[in-house]
Amino acid sequence: MKAVKFGGTSMSTADSINIVKTVIESDSERRYVVVSAPGKTDTSGKVTDMLIGVFNAAPSARAAAFAPVRVRFENICAGLGLERGILDGEFNDIEVRLPNAGYDYIVSRGEYLCAKMLAALLHYDFVDATELVRFSGRTYDDAYTNVLCRAELEKHSDAVIPGFYGADASGNIVTFSRGGSDVSGAIVARAVNAEIYENFTDVDGFMTCDPRIVPHATTIDVLTYKELRELAYMGANVLHPESIFPVRKANIPIHILNTFNRNAVGTKIVPTEQFLNGQYDRAKKMPITAIAGKKHFFSLYIDKSMMNAEIGFVRRVLSCFEKLNIAIEHIPSGIDSMNVVFSAVERPLVDALLKSIENEVKPDSMHIATDVALIAIVGHGMKDRPGTAARAITRLSNAGINLRMIDQGASELNIILGVSDDDFDRALVALNGEFEI
Repeated sequence: MKAVKFGGTSMSTADSINIVKTVIESDSERRYVVVSAPGKTDTSGKVTDMLIGVFNAAPSARAAAFAPVRVRFENICAGLGLERGILDGEFNDIEVRLPNAGYDYIVSRGEYLCAKMLAALLHYDFVDATELVRFSGRTYDDAYTNVLCRAELEKHSDAVIPGFYGADASGNIVTFSRGGSDVSGAIVARAVNAEIYENFTDVDGFMTCDPRIVPHATTIDVLTYKELRELAYMGANVLHPESIFPVRKANIPIHILNTFNRNAVGTKIVPTEQFLNGQYDRAKKMPITAIAGKKHFFSLYIDKSMMNAEIGFVRRVLSCFEKLNIAIEHIPSGIDSMNVVFSAVERPLVDALLKSIENEVKPDSMHIATDVALIAIVGHGMKDRPGTAARAITRLSNAGINLRMIDQGASELNIILGVSDDDFDRALVALNGEFEI
């Protein structure tokens, strides 16, 4: 049995949904289907963005703002040959509720309507996510959701389920973060004890590097849960990074596939322990699995003599970040210095941070850089191949790129390099050339 999820691009038009229908019907094991809201087309934006616009309209104007969303779905239904007016009851109910509806209810209606539409097309049962996914306040309740979802889906031999949202104990709709339909698909896969969770999108899988910067980057055929987390953190956005948690508990692999390229083998994301035990094999046996990165970080350099002998120094510095609600990315340090890398924030917050640290630890000097890019070299093979960091540093040096920071995790799964934003693209090209991934 397979749980499958189709992203917004796959659900954007009648033509693409007919392809989805063919994909589902080509494999009788694809019995539980999770969908996103329709994505953008040449003439229309993403439905979720349209619904955000509905919420932002004055309450009395929301029904008028919803009209283009209704027309979008009506046109798709007509293109699919579905009965005219098949969603009229749903539209009317939504329009009645719009003036007093909250953000989560309104923005979730894209997935809701899309699932209703696909269920009618496939003649599958429609099961609302409010019956399956439970939140406590805004916190996702994993244990209760699994019990609830398993019990409900046992009643259905096949079903279409809207992604992206669930409900709290009072029945109020609560959404995941954007892209959360990936998480919904994983929840369903775990609940039905699927053999595999197939996630259909509009790319062939995870790439060894950003193909917009490194055109000869190739698709990774096998990736572990841990490697995925590292790459997702660094901006590889093929899959919502939290989607591995439900399936990881049941050791269910995720298979990233392209709805529009049936010949692509895609990327399998597999349990880390099973991969390390030899259950899966990569087509290319390289120490490096992939290289990914992001720009626009800040880096704060703090210097103070005898810092290492001052008990609690690092804790007090970090408390200044905590008080201002600033997330920290990396903390390389020396005997008399430390470097704190964090996501870009507004200048007034930077000034408040510097003042707080000055008052707390009285450093000898501080300097902040606002143009730092981080690059992650990721791969389980590094652990058994000495010299990976040395090769990376040498390659950057030969390319005339100044290295601002290096940080290697204790697991030897990743090496984080810091360069300037201006050097980011050149660094990715240089590193990809060194490791030939």
